[in-house]
Amino acid sequence: MVDVAQFKRYAIFQNGGKQYQAIEGKTVALEKIEGQSGDQVVFNDVLLRKLDEDSLEIGQPKLACSIRASIVKQTKGQKLIVFKFKRRKKSRVKKGNRHPITVVRME
Repeated sequence: MVDVAQFKRYAIFQNGGKQYQAIEGKTVALEKIEGQSGDQVVFNDVLLRKLDEDSLEIGQPKLACSIRASIVKQTKGQKLIVFKFKRRKKSRVKKGNRHPITVVRME
């Protein structure tokens, strides 16, 4: 997490059941969003917004505003290893998985 006290404007939004910080110019890795790199994306589930030092808006549960971002790249996350075994049975299963992620830059 970034120390948000140094930024004048930021917001917290929800996407895919998770909450993320939106700071202008920063990149965020989200769950897969359909689109190509360079496409614009709009997030409507804004939970909190800070406009300047004194202005802070908190949604009950959401605000009536949106956040724009552009897709930087579509990629895969780090590999997750799933290993199952049953003792004394010679049963071992090793599987790996890489979830697709989308990296977006906040505007």
